[in-house]
Amino acid sequence: MSDEELPTASSLEIESHATSSTNDDVGRHWQGVVKRRSFLSGIGMTAAALSAGSLLPTESRAQATPSNRRLSAGDAALLQFALWAELVESDLWTQYAELGGVAPSGGGDAQEDEEFQRFVGGNPAYTLALQNLDGDMPQYITDNTDDELSHAAFLAAFLRSKGEVPVDLKPFQTLPGSQATGARRIKRLTNLMNLNVDLSWYTRYRSGQNPDLGAAFKGPFVIKNQPAIPLNDTDSPPATNPSIPITGRDAQRIQAIANTAGFHFAFIEQGGASLYPTLAFKATDPTVLRILVSIGGVEIDHFGLWHDKGGNAVAQPLAGVVDPVTGLTFPDLNNPATELTQTNKILPEPCNFIHKNLPRCSVIRPTSTQLGGAVATVRAFVADGMFIGQPDEFFELSMNLAVAADSAVRGF
Repeated sequence: MSDEELPTASSLEIESHATSSTNDDVGRHWQGVVKRRSFLSGIGMTAAALSAGSLLPTESRAQATPSNRRLSAGDAALLQFALWAELVESDLWTQYAELGGVAPSGGGDAQEDEEFQRFVGGNPAYTLALQNLDGDMPQYITDNTDDELSHAAFLAAFLRSKGEVPVDLKPFQTLPGSQATGARRIKRLTNLMNLNVDLSWYTRYRSGQNPDLGAAFKGPFVIKNQPAIPLNDTDSPPATNPSIPITGRDAQRIQAIANTAGFHFAFIEQGGASLYPTLAFKATDPTVLRILVSIGGVEIDHFGLWHDKGGNAVAQPLAGVVDPVTGLTFPDLNNPATELTQTNKILPEPCNFIHKNLPRCSVIRPTSTQLGGAVATVRAFVADGMFIGQPDEFFELSMNLAVAADSAVRGF
């Protein structure tokens, strides 16, 4: 690289300027998710306490606080949104565990084992289809569910220890869930039955470009209006055995549903992989920073796992499965294999980072507030279809939390 090509100090500030400008843009982002109206009246003390006005920092910088005192408004907002994300993840992963997880084998924490026994029932056809992606899928699903439940419980307890009222999404657990064998007949926070799974992450992590520097990506194929869990036993007749090669209408249907789940797992966790470092950049209290970095590392670990398993749905011998109900086809992304489709390229390709004239570096991306922050996370989850059926009050509360988190500024 010649001296002329080296980035200047001012040019290296491009990303930081873009990030700081987000505080001016979050109000406009709101319009992209839900029309602004006055929804908070009547939804209770928790929602009112967590409105944007009460969570936004009152000073330009969040103030540092000793570990034995209350959190700054900014740090509290960061953890409240992290808790929101973990409650959403806990709900969706619990649904996956009920149908495709495995009961604890014992020898671990007795209380945790008892809690898992409450919801791990198992759907035989769905579990077999998931195991076509990897024989250990039931264990992986159970472990991922355990992780998300632990994150939510910890964040809520830590917030309470600091005198904060944790966000509570129980009033919004009103959505119908699967009626298939193995699923509990309870109301849910998330909807996994009409998903539009964004697959742009698949191409992004194989590319040398970075969305934080302006690159745009499309997925290798489209998943739209597709269930990731069986709706009922018509989707997963107990006697169905989706053995390879996948033949027959019932086997094709349940395998397409399991394949969708495999890609949805990765979509969810790549979002967390970007969200947590984005939040961590804004933390003031060292303990809050430690929490965000430590939980974020587990989310990145999850993404690496599911990136690998999702790719198995579009490689032989599973490639070519067609959902007989929706028409969704899972193509063979290795025919021909390219840099942007090859299924065994699961580690992040080195990409442009900070500035296009610096050497490429293998990193998580995006990590800008604009593309990977709290508002971006809510927008992505809404577009995914996970909140179909939720009332306007839910979107109002979610966006208030997101705006507050994105508006936090690190103090000294």
